[in-house]
This record gives sequence, structure tokens and C-alpha cells, in this order.
Amino acid sequence: MTYLRPAIAAMKGYVPGFQPDDVASWIKLNTNENPYPPSPKVVEAILSEIGTDGASLRTYPSASSQKLREAAAELYGFDPSWIIMANGSDEVLNNLIRACAGQGQEIGYVHPSYSYYSTLAEIQGANVCTYGLTESFRIEAFPEQYHGTVFFLTTPNSPLGFAFPPAYIEELARNCGGLLVIDEAYADFADWNALELVKKYENVVVTRTLSKSYALAGMRLGLAIARPEIIAALDKIRDHYNLDRLAQAACVAALKDQTYFRESCRRIIATREWFTAELTAIGYSVIPSQANFVFATPPDKNGKRVYDALFERKILVRLLSDPLLAHGLRISIGTREEMEQTYTALSEIG
Repeated sequence: MTYLRPAIAAMKGYVPGFQPDDVASWIKLNTNENPYPPSPKVVEAILSEIGTDGASLRTYPSASSQKLREAAAELYGFDPSWIIMANGSDEVLNNLIRACAGQGQEIGYVHPSYSYYSTLAEIQGANVCTYGLTESFRIEAFPEQYHGTVFFLTTPNSPLGFAFPPAYIEELARNCGGLLVIDEAYADFADWNALELVKKYENVVVTRTLSKSYALAGMRLGLAIARPEIIAALDKIRDHYNLDRLAQAACVAALKDQTYFRESCRRIIATREWFTAELTAIGYSVIPSQANFVFATPPDKNGKRVYDALFERKILVRLLSDPLLAHGLRISIGTREEMEQTYTALSEIG
């Protein structure tokens, strides 16, 4: 006898990237984490929030995360009523499906992209429709009018790294009858973003995370920007106190220290361009990336062979389980020293 819904009992669930226990002994390039620490002002804010005796931790945090909304609103040029804060952008993605897609209704996304969309839809009982990519990185056979409740567009794309051009994204917004959710987890490393489309189209939602560019993966911070009526609906279904006190303090400090943020992103982008050029010189095929990682294919198109050889050298990259991606590897951009060591290892592996 089972007490579970059949769909939940049968589902496989999302498998995140491997996190080794002895992480300090690895060059860890498998989960797109920022190789640099967060702003020193983040640490100061967390310590200030804790205080000398931790007394503040006995009371609940702000339920609305209003200070965070105001900081994000000032940064991105929106009224705070257009912004919701979340426990990582995954919480927003989940709640968008919960708010918009009922049992048997359709959500769509590009394949390959973030596979967690499928897991969230399966939990909700929604149907999934996926669309492939052409050789020029456009969506294959996308309808003139998409009738699903939500379409997720990951740009820059993960795991491939390319970004859809703004004009193309705007065309998709016009073609979507439901919400177009633009997942911009990596947009801070790109040459453009889609924020202006939120103001122009009522069905556009942009999601962001502080895990990558702000080096706060351990704090689980994300947000969404959308029309106030959509934000109000998401507010109804989120957890009451979805962000703890320390996360809220960290978020405000990180968003306000744009000088540190920009320098961190600049260093990662510079290393990404150097690493791409070096890999290309030894025969790898590398998709031009707008993210903090690259998708690289060895000359023999055997991703597992290279993954295993790097693993033996305690260099951890991402080998995707999808057969469509088995020929290559997603490699996060670490420090320049880490990427030089990785390049040397790849040169030796051949």
C-alpha cells in the first residue's frame, strides 16, 4: 500500500551536480559556482545581523523581504511592486508553474536547457512540451502562437552557454499566449538581457539568481520581475518566511555593492574568453558562451573519456546524462589559476 500519488512515486526527480565532501582538494568546475568570494560587505552585513549574542535569530524575518525588493527595484529600474524575492530562483520557477499550470495543462521549454522545469511540471501534474534547437541556435518549429500556460526560455542557455538575441526573444513574447518566463540565471555574464521586455509585454517574467554572479549559492537567493498582478499572485503561494534573516541581510549588501560585483564578473568573463581560445587551439569545439561556463567538445567527441580522465586528476566538470550532450562537457569558469591547471590537464589527456 502506498500513500503517495502515483506520479510522485514513479518520478525520478532532479539530480543536482556532484558535491564532494573534500571539496577543498578538488578543482570544482561542475555546478557553475562563482570562484571568488562574495563582497566583503556581505560578510559584514551577516555578522551585523547576528550581533554579539545572536538574539535577532529568535524572531522571524521580514515576511515581505521589502528592503530586498526596494534594493532590487532601484538597481533594475522598476517599482518594488514589480519584484518578488525568493529562496533561489528555483522557488520562483516552481511557483510560476503552481500559479499558472493546472493538472493536465501544458508548460514548454527548450531542450536542452534546465531540466528541472520538467521535474516541477511533473510534481504539479502538468504536461510538458519541449522544442529542439536548430544549428543556428533558434527554437525549432516553434508555433506562430504557443498555447501552453508557461514557456520557459533559459538565456543564456544552460548547458550550452549561448544567449538568444533580444529581438528574437521579443518575437517569442508576441508568439506566447501564456507566460514567457525568461530564466536569466547567467545574464550578468552576457552582453544583453531582456529586462525591458517586462515593461513592454504583460506576459513576460524575468527570473534572476544571486548564486552565480554574486557568489551567494550558499544563501539561496533569487528574484522575479513581472507585472504587479503576477507578483501579487506569486506572493499568495510562496512560503510565509521564505528568506531567513541572514539571507536578507546578505542580499541587500550584495545588490548595493555594484563595484565589487562588476569586477567579479569582469574577471570571470576575461578568463572565459582566454580558456575558450586555448581550448580551440588544441582542437576542441567550444560554443561561444555568454555565461560563466563553456560547453566544450573534444576532438573525438567522447565526453565521458575526458570526464573520467579529469576526475582522476581531481578536476570536477559536468558530464550531462542526456545522450544529446554526451559528446561534450560543461565546464564552469574558475579562477585563472584553476583554468590554467584544467587546460594543462586537457592538453595532456588529448
